Amino acid sequence: MTTFNDILQEAGKFGFFQKRIFFLLCLVSVPFAGAYVGIVFLGFTPVHWCRNPMVKEVQMHCGWTVEESLRVSVPFQNTSVGAVHSQCEGFDIEWNVTHLSCDDLDGEIAEAKHATLPTSACKDGWDYDYEGRKSFVTEFNMVCENAWLLDMCQAMLSVGFLVGSIAMGYLADRFGRKSIFLVSCILNIITGILVAVSPHYIALLVFRGLYGFGTKSGSMIAFVLITELVGVEYRRPVAVFFQMFYSIGLLILPLIAYLIKSWRWLQVAITAPQLCFLAYYWFIPESPRWLLSQNNSSKAAEIIKKMAKENKKMLSKNIETLQEDNTDISVASFMDLIRTPKMRKHTFILSFNWFASAVVYQGLIMRLGILGGNVYIDFLISGIVEFPAALLILFTIDRVGRRLPFATANIVSGAACLITAFIPESLFWFKTTVACIGRLGITMAFELLFFVNTELYPTFIRNLGFLVCSTLCDIGGIVAPFLLYRLAVIWLELPLIIFGILAVIAGGLVLLLPETRGVPLPETIDDIEHPNKNKDKSHQLDNLLQPDVTQNKETTTV
Repeated sequence: MTTFNDILQEAGKFGFFQKRIFFLLCLVSVPFAGAYVGIVFLGFTPVHWCRNPMVKEVQMHCGWTVEESLRVSVPFQNTSVGAVHSQCEGFDIEWNVTHLSCDDLDGEIAEAKHATLPTSACKDGWDYDYEGRKSFVTEFNMVCENAWLLDMCQAMLSVGFLVGSIAMGYLADRFGRKSIFLVSCILNIITGILVAVSPHYIALLVFRGLYGFGTKSGSMIAFVLITELVGVEYRRPVAVFFQMFYSIGLLILPLIAYLIKSWRWLQVAITAPQLCFLAYYWFIPESPRWLLSQNNSSKAAEIIKKMAKENKKMLSKNIETLQEDNTDISVASFMDLIRTPKMRKHTFILSFNWFASAVVYQGLIMRLGILGGNVYIDFLISGIVEFPAALLILFTIDRVGRRLPFATANIVSGAACLITAFIPESLFWFKTTVACIGRLGITMAFELLFFVNTELYPTFIRNLGFLVCSTLCDIGGIVAPFLLYRLAVIWLELPLIIFGILAVIAGGLVLLLPETRGVPLPETIDDIEHPNKNKDKSHQLDNLLQPDVTQNKETTTV
C-alpha cells in the first residue's frame, strides 16, 4: 500500500492547491488577534475621578473646567509620575450648592484639600475622561474596588479557551477538521454578537466565556488542517506565515479601535469576519490524513486527485491502494498523550512551554500599560516586534533545526527580562532596548512552539495533542495579570524576575525534545517511541528526491 507521504510526492507538496487553502486559512488568524488581546481596547480604563453631583451643578453654573472642579472635590495623591488627582477617593464632606460659590477656587476650600478635609471612597460613582470612547469599564464602572470585574472578563474568556480547546480538539479528531472548524465559526458569530448586546455585567461575563469556547479552537484547527496538507519541508514556512497573519491582526486592531469609539461596535467588527469564513465550506477540503486515520481512503483519494489536478501533477496507480501507515486505534484518547514514556515527556515539556510563553508574552505586553504612554502607539509597537521574530525563524530553523533556536529564544528572553529588572531608570533607552530583545525572544519562542507541537504528535491525536497542550497557554493567560499587577505593587520589576525564571526553565526543557527538522509527520505512537522508523522513512524520501534515482515507484510502498 501507499502512504500519504508517498503520494504527496506525486500530487505536489505545496502546489497551487495548498497555496490557495493556506491563504484562506491564514485569514482565520487575523481576527483572532482581536479576540485574544482585544480587552486592551474593549476594557480600556480611562482617567477617572469621583462624581459629585452638587459640584457638577456648580461647575455648570460657574463655567468651571473639569480641572477647576476637581480642585474642590478630589484630593491629590503622590505617584511615580508626581502628584495627580486621586481616581478612587473624594473629599468626605456633604456638599451643598449654597456652600459653594464661583469664587471658591481661590478660597479656603481650594487650600483645605492639602490637609484638613477627610477623604473617602467614591459614593456617587465616577466620571471619566474618555472623550466619547466607551468600554466595559466606563459602562459597568469597573474601577477602584470594582477593578477585579474587568479581570474576571478576561479570565472568563481564557476559561472558554481552556474548555473549548479540549472539547473542540477532541471533536475535530473524532468528526473531522473541516466540519468542526465550520461549527466554531457559527458559534463565534452567535456568541460574539451576544457579547456586543450584553445588557448587564453578568450577561457580559457569561457570553465572554462562550465566545472564548469557539474562538481559539477555530484558529488552531485551521492551523492543523493546513499543516496536514503540505510536505515535510513546507511545514516550517506554513507555520511561520500563519503566525505572521496573527501579527497583521495586531497591527489592524489598534487602527479599528481608534476609529470605532464604542466597545459594542468594536466587538461586532472583531466578530464580522467569521461570517466570511462560513463560505469556506465550498473552498477548503477535509484533511486527507485525518480521513485515512478514519479508514476513509476513498474520500481521501478523491481529495488527492483534485489536489494533483489543481497542481498539474500526474498520479500513479498506487493511489488506489492509498492507506495510512497506522496500526493504532483511530479514536483519539487523552491517555494516548501520557501512556508511553516519550509521549509523556513531550506532553509535559510542551505544556510547560505553553504556560511559560503565555505568561511572559502577555505579561510583557500588559507591562506597557503599567509604564504609561499612548495605548494605540504602544500596542502598534508590540505588534511590529512580531515580524522580526518571524524573519529570524525563517533564516535559522532550516539551517540549525528547531530545537536549538527554540531553546535559545526562550533563554535569551528570560535573560533579557532578568537584566531589564536591574537596569536603572536613568538608562531609559538601554533598558527599553533590552526589554524589546526579551519581547522579541518570547515571540519567536511562541511561534516556534506552534509547529513543534504539531510535529511531535501522530496524526490520529495531533489535533487533540495540540489543543490539550495549548490549554496551559490559557491557564498562563489567567495567571499573567495576577503575577504582573500584584507583584508590581511590591516592586515594579519583580514580575520581570518571575518571567525571566520561567523562560529560562522552558528553554532548558526544550533541549530534552528530539529534533524534528526533515522528519516526516509521525503517523503512530510507535513512530514517536521508535524514531528510527521515521529516520528510515526520511531516508526513503531523500532518495526519491535525488535526480539520478531510477528505481521503480513500487519501492516506496509498504
